[in-house]
Amino acid sequence: MPLVFEEVHATSERKKVNEEWFVLANHGSSPVNTAGLNVIVAPRGKRGSVLGQIDPGFVLQPGEKILILSGSPGKKSQGTPPERPGLKTYYLFSPVPLLAGDGTTIRWTLNQVDVAKVTYAAAALDGVTAAVTDGGAPEPAL
Repeated sequence: MPLVFEEVHATSERKKVNEEWFVLANHGSSPVNTAGLNVIVAPRGKRGSVLGQIDPGFVLQPGEKILILSGSPGKKSQGTPPERPGLKTYYLFSPVPLLAGDGTTIRWTLNQVDVAKVTYAAAALDGVTAAVTDGGAPEPAL
């Protein structure tokens, strides 16, 4: 998959949704448009459910990264979003955190095919257990 979650960061407080964030990168050789992708969240051992759809979405050029925040812009009650110089920001407008603890899997899909997938690992430095390549076999996250 050309889209790879490189970093995952859980919030320390459930109400601080903007303090939960992800860094998504395009490791492919062509631009990727995320408009219309489904966001599926699955706690450890569960099937998962569709949280919503990426709309209007964004385009990631090859080698480009973006900071994905779970909350909404301008909502001070949802916490202070991190500042990552050089990265654009995209908000998911979720009222609650996506990560339901260690082992939560987040998938971005198009027609039930994974476009990006990550499993949260609280103990990992970057919060990622493994990235999944085109062949479906996990490889160490970058």
